[in-house]
Amino acid sequence: MGDNATGEFKKCKTVSAVGKVKRVKSEETEVRVELNQVLKDDKNAKPTIWLYRRRWVIVFLFSSYSLCNAFQWIQYGIINNIFMKFYNKDSFTIDWLSMIYMLTYIPFIFPVTWLLDKKGLRVISLLASGINCVGTWIKVTSVRPDLFVVTIFGQFTCSFAQVFILGMPSRIASVWFGSKEVSTACAIGVFGNQLGVALGFLVPPVLVPNVDDLDQLAHHISIMFYITAGLATLLFILVIFVFQEKPDIPPSQAQVIARSIPPENYSYATSILRLLRNRPFILLIVTYGLNVGCFYAVSTLLNQMILEHYPGEEVNAGRIGLTIVIAGMFGSLICGLWLDKTKTYKQTTLAVYLLSLVGMLVYAFTFTLGHLWVVFITAGTLGFFMTGYLPLGFEFAAELTYPESEGTSSGLLNCSAQIFGIIFTVCQGKIIDHFGTLPGNIFLCVFLFIGTILTGLIKSDLRRQKANQQVEANERGSCERVADQEGAVTSPAIADSCYGGNGCTGQTSGGTATPPLQTTPKVSRL
Repeated sequence: MGDNATGEFKKCKTVSAVGKVKRVKSEETEVRVELNQVLKDDKNAKPTIWLYRRRWVIVFLFSSYSLCNAFQWIQYGIINNIFMKFYNKDSFTIDWLSMIYMLTYIPFIFPVTWLLDKKGLRVISLLASGINCVGTWIKVTSVRPDLFVVTIFGQFTCSFAQVFILGMPSRIASVWFGSKEVSTACAIGVFGNQLGVALGFLVPPVLVPNVDDLDQLAHHISIMFYITAGLATLLFILVIFVFQEKPDIPPSQAQVIARSIPPENYSYATSILRLLRNRPFILLIVTYGLNVGCFYAVSTLLNQMILEHYPGEEVNAGRIGLTIVIAGMFGSLICGLWLDKTKTYKQTTLAVYLLSLVGMLVYAFTFTLGHLWVVFITAGTLGFFMTGYLPLGFEFAAELTYPESEGTSSGLLNCSAQIFGIIFTVCQGKIIDHFGTLPGNIFLCVFLFIGTILTGLIKSDLRRQKANQQVEANERGSCERVADQEGAVTSPAIADSCYGGNGCTGQTSGGTATPPLQTTPKVSRL
C-alpha cells in the first residue's frame, strides 16, 4: 500500500464465533485474515477503496492557483475609476477587463472539458497554472498609459487559464475523496476561487491609491502586478512537482464503477447529448446561471455603485466586496459540510436560492439609505447565500448527471453563468446609468425570483448516491454470506463492528480508511 495511504487500523470489537474463528478481543488480524482467505475465492468480491492523505495536498494546491487566477478577475473593476484615469478609457471599457473572464469561457469550455476527459487532471492543472503564470508576466509589461492593448492581452491570457480551473472542484473531489467527504472537498476547491475574489476586492484599493501623478500610479500598479506574477510562478512550479493525476486505489465505490468503464466505450459528444436530454440538469443549468450571473454583475459594478452614493470610498468599496465573498466562503463550507452529513441536495439548494433572493431584496432597498455600515451588513448577508450557492450547484449537478464526467457538467454550469453574467452586467450597468442603482438591483431580483421557482421544479434524482448505496448493500450482503459459509460471524451487526460499519469497503465513517481486503492486485507506492 502507498506511503500516503491512511493506514490506521480500527480495533475490532469482541466477536463471538464458531468453527474456525474463536472469541477474539482487539485482534483484528485473525478475523481479517480468515475473511480474506475466503474472499479470495469469492467472485462477487468488489475492488477495495482507500483514502490517501495526499488528497488534501491536491485540493489545497488547486485552491491556491485558483485563488491566484480569481484575484485577477476583479482587480481592475474594483478600482475602475483609477484605471480609467491611468489608461484614459471610459468606465464601460474598463468593465470589459472583468467581463473578458466571462466572454473567454464560453467558446473554450467544450474543447477544455474534452481535454480534461482525455488527458486527466494533471495535464489540465499544468496548463491552468502555466497559462495563468504567463498572463501575469504579460501584465507586468503593460504598465504604461499607451499599452492598454498589452494589458488586455494579459488579462485575456489569465481569463483563458480560468477555463481550465472553474470546472475542476467537483472532479477533484470525486477522483480523490470518499463518498462522505466529496461535498466538503468540492467546497474547499471553490473556497480558493472565492478567497481570490475576496483578495481581489481588498488588495488593489490598498496597493493602488487614487493619486494624480501617473508615474507614481504606474509604480503602485507595477507592485501589484509583480506580486501576482511571483505567486503565480511559485504555484506553477509546485504543480509541476506535486500535483498527481489520481490515487492508485479509488476512494469510493462510485469511482470504482467509473474506472471500470473502458475508455473506448466513452464518447464526449454522446455524453454532451445525454446531459442535454437530462431535464433536471437543464433546469439546474439555467438556475445556476441566473444566480451566479447576478453575483458577477454585482461584483463587477460594485465600485461604480458605491462611488455614486458614497464618493471617495474606493477602499470601502473593496472592503464591501471582501465582505460579500468572505461571508460566501463560510456559506460554501457550511453548505458542503451539511450536504456530506444530510445528502439533502434539492432541499438545501432551494433554501439557499430563496435566501439569496431575500438577501438581494434587502441589499437593493437599503443600499441608498446613506449608511455605509448598513451596506456592509446587507452585503455580507447576500454573499453568505449567493456565493455559498456555488458548491451546491456543482455537487447537485454531479448527483443528477452521474456517471457523466464532473468536469463536463461543471463546465456547462459555468458556461451558463458566464453568459448570464455578461448579459446582467451590461444590462444592469445601462439601467444604473439611466435610472439609478435601485432599479438596477431590482432587475437582478426579478431573475433571482425566476430562478427560485425553476429550482423548485428540479427533480431530485441522486444517481451518485444510489450507486454508492447499491454497491455498499451488495458488499454487505457478500460479507454476511462469506461469514455464514465459514461459520465465523453470525450477524450483520458483528460484521459491521469488525469493519467500521461499512461492510467490506474499507472506508470508515470518519473519512479515513481501514485496511482494505486484499482482493485487488498489489499497487505501487506513491
